[in-house]
Amino acid sequence: MKFSENWLRTFVNPGCTSEQLAHTLTMAGLEVEAVESVADSFDKVVVAEVLAVEKHPDADRLSICRVKVGDHADEALQIVCGAPNVHAGIKVPCALVGAQLPDMAIKSAKLRGVQSSGMLCSARELGIGEHVDGLLILPDTAPVGQDFRTYYELNDRVFTLSLTPNRADCLGVYGVAREISALTDTQLSPFKITPVEPEIEDSLDLHVNAQDGCPLYCGRVMRGINSNVETPLWMRQRLERSGLRSINTVVDITNYVLLETGQPMHAFDLAKVDGAIHVRYARGGETIRLLNESQVELTTDMLLIADDHKPLALAGIMGGLDSGVATGTGDIFLECAFFNPDVISGKSFKLGFNSDSSYRFERGVDFAATRNILDYATNLIQSICSGAAGPILEKSSKLPQRLPVTVRTERVQRILGIVLEKDQIAEYLSRLQFDFSENEHGFTVTPPSYRFDLAIEEDFIEELARIHGYDEIPAQQPKAELVMLPLSESMRSATQIRQMLVLRDYQEVVNYAFVDKAWEIDLIQNHNPVALKNPIANHLNVMRSSLLGGLIANLQFNLNRRQDRVRLFELGCCFEKSTTEHYLQTEKLAGIAYGDVFSEQWGIPARSVDFYDVKSDVETLYQSQEINFQAVQHPAFHPGKSAQIMIGAKPVGWLGELHPRWQKQYDLSRPAVLFELLLDSLLPVLLAQVKEIPKYPAVRRDIAVIVDNQMPVQAILFGMREKKPEIVTEITLFDVYRGETVGEHNKSLAFKVMLQDAQKTLTDDEVEAAIAGLVEMLKTKFGATLRN
Repeated sequence: MKFSENWLRTFVNPGCTSEQLAHTLTMAGLEVEAVESVADSFDKVVVAEVLAVEKHPDADRLSICRVKVGDHADEALQIVCGAPNVHAGIKVPCALVGAQLPDMAIKSAKLRGVQSSGMLCSARELGIGEHVDGLLILPDTAPVGQDFRTYYELNDRVFTLSLTPNRADCLGVYGVAREISALTDTQLSPFKITPVEPEIEDSLDLHVNAQDGCPLYCGRVMRGINSNVETPLWMRQRLERSGLRSINTVVDITNYVLLETGQPMHAFDLAKVDGAIHVRYARGGETIRLLNESQVELTTDMLLIADDHKPLALAGIMGGLDSGVATGTGDIFLECAFFNPDVISGKSFKLGFNSDSSYRFERGVDFAATRNILDYATNLIQSICSGAAGPILEKSSKLPQRLPVTVRTERVQRILGIVLEKDQIAEYLSRLQFDFSENEHGFTVTPPSYRFDLAIEEDFIEELARIHGYDEIPAQQPKAELVMLPLSESMRSATQIRQMLVLRDYQEVVNYAFVDKAWEIDLIQNHNPVALKNPIANHLNVMRSSLLGGLIANLQFNLNRRQDRVRLFELGCCFEKSTTEHYLQTEKLAGIAYGDVFSEQWGIPARSVDFYDVKSDVETLYQSQEINFQAVQHPAFHPGKSAQIMIGAKPVGWLGELHPRWQKQYDLSRPAVLFELLLDSLLPVLLAQVKEIPKYPAVRRDIAVIVDNQMPVQAILFGMREKKPEIVTEITLFDVYRGETVGEHNKSLAFKVMLQDAQKTLTDDEVEAAIAGLVEMLKTKFGATLRN
């Protein structure tokens, strides 16, 4: 929002500089982005009147002007001018000899043999506009001889505010002035509004069919308006310095009221209104051509101002082009309304443009001032354009309730950390113009109609902090006992997991949780992922249920930059739909390995990373936990080189080589090996159990059995460990053999069995009995035969 400082100071004029005022606003939460001068520095430029003009004898495009620059005619100067619009009787800015303009210095000189004592100026030469079609023509009322900077109010500055969405009350100059009055404890000039007595009885029938979208609508007919009159200079200046161009007098007045009060208004050409005024929702198939010349196809959730036959305006957003006021319009219907922010919000974004009206209505305008502002605009129109006003038409329904809130003195002190006495709080509330009363615990405060952001006690406490001054609240060091929190030995942190992977030569990546839907379908076979309503990009349209897609994209990124050995991991959240209306959020850890096992070096031959290299990394992550790998197919992995990772009967992750189909699709020249694990399964740590170191020797026995080729070794190991006697301390597989001697569909497995007793030396009978029990279990449970 932009506004003139001079305009602001007509309402409140604190004794501080522009820079101090900007700092005060910023520290109160109304950030001042910029403070800029209206015009560049120049001097010795006055208001002048051209008394006579004659052609230059030696130049077709030059004129010799006799110019009055003071009270007496004998002070007239002779100035040679080349502007095409110069003529006798006009008033223009004149740079006197010795004047220093933004781009030149003015000297007395001869132009084609004729003496010239000064220069008549255009807006561009003074640095206050880009107009190049001639001199800057001033109103006839401009006082000859007055300093032009003073007359044109060029010793002014433009403030640019960056307001947060909750401060809709400061979207008008008067609202900012009200805020400055409270912050600086300076008298605020009252906003003077004189009720307009109807001079004519003309009116229109008014029907508000959408009371939920328009709780309050006011309007009146005005006739006999002279819309050809020029907008006053002071109003044009304030509009231009706020970033709006002058259009015509009536439109300029409605824009001026919007900028001054924050209340959008609209004027309809009465001759183009057919019948009654209807405030209703659009019907399917209706269209309207707006003032920005865009043709809009309306939807049934859009609020309209319409007559009996057609839409006139898109309520709260923009008027229609066909019903707008133009130069020559004599009769108008002037409206001022309060539209429900929930109904207006998002519509201009949907249509692809913004407007000053929608920006304010979306945030909420002062519904208690609607009728008064209509009178204010009527007064302005009558004072500038004449005209007669009819009675105000008004329809109101359920307006927003401003419920009183209790603000406790003790709560104020607790939240702000400073002592504010009751008298001080009362003073701040008075400066903010809040309606309040004292009670036993503090105050009962009713938020004003223009403050939609005040609803709970903490909102009012924030207001007290702003008025007191955030920079006046001392920064206090926290006082508390420092106690070391207990660190469980049975749980690891995610940081420790990251460190373990870094030590195994992996590097961490962080990707968006938004991914391409194609990844979910290809790699996870997830045809119904969590879709985003408003994705930040077309290819990031769903929430990920797996980390694998992002890692493959990271791999491609690195390969495109000639990194031929890549080892990456990511720890992040994944999202899935649950059976209820809620979503499941799961933390996972995933990794990818590609290229050689080790970096290139002369001492180790090059070898591509394979399934078992990454399997060892996964086993290291689980450390003391006993995991097993089951050959199960996964849509992302090679059918013969993938495994599901289990802890007991619970699946906790996947490991596998990327499927050749995806390897080809993602243009990978070598296989990539990936894993994905549930983070929760990695955090528990099995604590070591202290045992006495045995003094007696261990005994080793080997068992070689022949089993079916399809029998998983892991199942046999689990079976043996489950049924082993207490003296058996270790069982491991050390050899697998396939060949003609064991049969085409069989394999030979050799297990090392270690036996030891901490209390005594084992006898041969005890050892043989333990081995015999294991062999018997292998025969009965797995159909194994002892190999000779």
